[in-house]
Amino acid sequence: MEGQREQIPLLTPYKMGNFQLSHRIVLAPMTRFRSYNSFPQSHAILYYSQRTTNGGFLIAEATVISRAAQGFKDTPGIWSKEHIDAWKPVVEAVHAKGGVFFCQLWHPGRASVQSFESNIGHPPVSSTDRPCSPFIDTDTGQVLLEYSPPRRLTPEEIILIVNDFRVAARNAMEAGFDGVEIHGANGYLIDQFLKDQVNDRSDEYGGSLENRCKFAFKVVEIVANEIGADRVGIRLSPFSNHMDAGDSDPEALGLYMAKSLNKYGILYCHMIESRAEATEDETDQWSDSLVPMKQAFNGTFIAAGGYVRENGNDAIAQERADLIGYGRLFLANPDLPKRFELDAPVNKYRRDTFYIGDPVVGYTDYPFLNDDQR
Repeated sequence: MEGQREQIPLLTPYKMGNFQLSHRIVLAPMTRFRSYNSFPQSHAILYYSQRTTNGGFLIAEATVISRAAQGFKDTPGIWSKEHIDAWKPVVEAVHAKGGVFFCQLWHPGRASVQSFESNIGHPPVSSTDRPCSPFIDTDTGQVLLEYSPPRRLTPEEIILIVNDFRVAARNAMEAGFDGVEIHGANGYLIDQFLKDQVNDRSDEYGGSLENRCKFAFKVVEIVANEIGADRVGIRLSPFSNHMDAGDSDPEALGLYMAKSLNKYGILYCHMIESRAEATEDETDQWSDSLVPMKQAFNGTFIAAGGYVRENGNDAIAQERADLIGYGRLFLANPDLPKRFELDAPVNKYRRDTFYIGDPVVGYTDYPFLNDDQR
């Protein structure tokens, strides 16, 4: 009987700072390319609302902090009053269903396609002046995106971008978000400073591990001071080489970041597993790569990267993470917590619809277990 069903670890409550969560399943941030001309649309209200549960935690898709950082077509921004107003109904819909909603603050740096932008002719910026390799479809070998050669930021410009993060965090709070996640992962601007295979600087922001992390900590500090450390998280991917952003010692980088973040007292650290590229058949062989980082960090620790129901439960039960971020699985299953509770079959995601820009197809049309639940 339903009342006698054993509660799985993923569905146990958790107190994340001042936020009382009803379960451990987090909607991870995922770029969807459906915010036309950088503004969230009405279809985003349905998309996020579908994936909201009472006491659930959702992280919005990567959201651009300034006009100059708008590196991809139809990704949302948060740099103007118009963006604040566009986000408000989306946030209100999540709150109406009892969800906790954070905005992910993003500067893509050199991983930027600026041919569509009004600032065409101005190169993207980075820690380096070396370009990023083209983005290639691994299935077909087709070149999907070509990135412009970047311009190396000066120390004075770095401080201006740090301030852009501050303004974006304030704007996110004005839009009604409960907090922000600083995007320090996946080969984008902050990660381009963190990783020694990208950062070739010889000034105070390059060279040693401590110097390479300085930009990230300046962003964390200014955002925490602006909106309160108890409303700030950061996402990191020390093991990833996405966008050519690899590091020669990812364990040392991840551990140093986890320990050093304690100084700022932020709410959570969201780390992407070294195994994020693993296939579903390899999930039982995944490593404990994030455990030292979880142990070093004083706040809530979120792990993400190819998790399914079984190993997500194991990670919570074995205290390898406090919360688990689900991306593609949550994208394809708007009622994922219910499916996990019932151990029900899950919808398969449709990769070819991830980024097509359609307001319905591959976005809000994935079926619920019971379509009456819509």
